[in-house]
Amino acid sequence: MYLSDYLVVVRGGGGLGTGVAHRLARSGFTVIVTELAQPLTLRRGAAFAEAVYRGQTQVEGITARLANDAMLGLAFTVVGELPVVVDLADDVVARMRPAIVVDARPAGAAPSARREDAQLVIGLGPGFTAGLDCHVVVETRRGPDLGRVHWEGEAALAREPLLPAAFFQRVVQAPVAGIFAARASLGDTLLAGEVLGSLDGEPLAAPFSGVLRGLLHDGVPVTAGLKVAEIDPTITREQCFLISATTRSIAGGVLEAGLAGMDLWRGKEDEGPLRGMKDEA
Repeated sequence: MYLSDYLVVVRGGGGLGTGVAHRLARSGFTVIVTELAQPLTLRRGAAFAEAVYRGQTQVEGITARLANDAMLGLAFTVVGELPVVVDLADDVVARMRPAIVVDARPAGAAPSARREDAQLVIGLGPGFTAGLDCHVVVETRRGPDLGRVHWEGEAALAREPLLPAAFFQRVVQAPVAGIFAARASLGDTLLAGEVLGSLDGEPLAAPFSGVLRGLLHDGVPVTAGLKVAEIDPTITREQCFLISATTRSIAGGVLEAGLAGMDLWRGKEDEGPLRGMKDEA
């Protein structure tokens, strides 16, 4: 039997997962976020994943706190905090039996989602198929369909980059494998050529001037080509610590899917994509 019709597990506490968790928590859902032992999130100023490193973090008025166990983490929700759990065994969903699971992990970076994991499994973006590995897919591709809810089929394929070309020009990638050490802070304004970090002692310089919007956490081992920083010349420091407009649109789609799914399993099990999914126990 499901613990609660309002319990949601959001897999992934990066920028996208944080925006989704934030919207759902503000809308009255009880939310648990699961993460890796060493999250690789760049936009840590607006990511609940940062709680893994710091013990707790705050994004737009919601405090996320690292919990040693998902069940114990529910106690945080009583005082309005959001638990973040390191899910090494990938078993939080099986143990907690949430009504809704939102998979906000990067495509290909984690085990596949399973439609049987919850009454409603929501996949974000390409890599998910409604009716196969989830019940519903929310569009993450920029454009007129951003945030659209697909009860059948897939999100738009990545025939073109999901992000504009300018984004990739702002990203700093690791030229070689090594241990990343930060030498700047999120929100800093850097000049072209200024050192933002290093790999095994070798400095990494900003390719152009701008605000340091994303920065990998200090001390994380990286592989060659991994994104370690993002510099944006078009934003202010304050925007580094806010959920993006794109993420808000996607989170709105997740909320729509969640509310529609609740209507289906509350007496309409014989209709729509959730047919037969209600726990008979």
